[in-house]
Amino acid sequence: MGDFEKIYQEHGKTVYSFLLSLSHDEHLSEELTQETMFRAIMNFNSFRGDCKLSVWLCQIAKNLYYEWYNKNRKIVPLDETFTPYEDEKDISIDFADKETAWQILQQLHILDDPYKEVFMLHALGDVSLKDISRLFKKSDSWARVIYYRAKNMIIAKLKEDQK
Repeated sequence: MGDFEKIYQEHGKTVYSFLLSLSHDEHLSEELTQETMFRAIMNFNSFRGDCKLSVWLCQIAKNLYYEWYNKNRKIVPLDETFTPYEDEKDISIDFADKETAWQILQQLHILDDPYKEVFMLHALGDVSLKDISRLFKKSDSWARVIYYRAKNMIIAKLKEDQK
């Protein structure tokens, strides 16, 4: 059982952050993180090793979140305040600022897949674009292009809302 504790210590925060970016709910993210780890333990023999363990765990977490979401569809109220966003900033750095992070997450939430998922895995889950490309069974350039487009869509929407 020590191996699973080590896995939880190494990847629990990544899974939690990923789920928090999806749900915007700390308690739900904690619950789903626990359920993710439980399912990973129960299905560890299905882990093929063709991607990083953190990518596999985030995939389980995503599926759990979508299961939960489909059962509990809620409308999340949007915050009306906005902090101006500068073009030159790296969008991933802004997650340190809670207000800006909330606005970015609101924009991220309305993106379609695969843009939303690729951006969250890379920017929030700290998953490399190479691992993302393997997860989606696409080329490395596909992952870079999708991430770049998602980032630009978020920036454009933030600028539009600023006006």
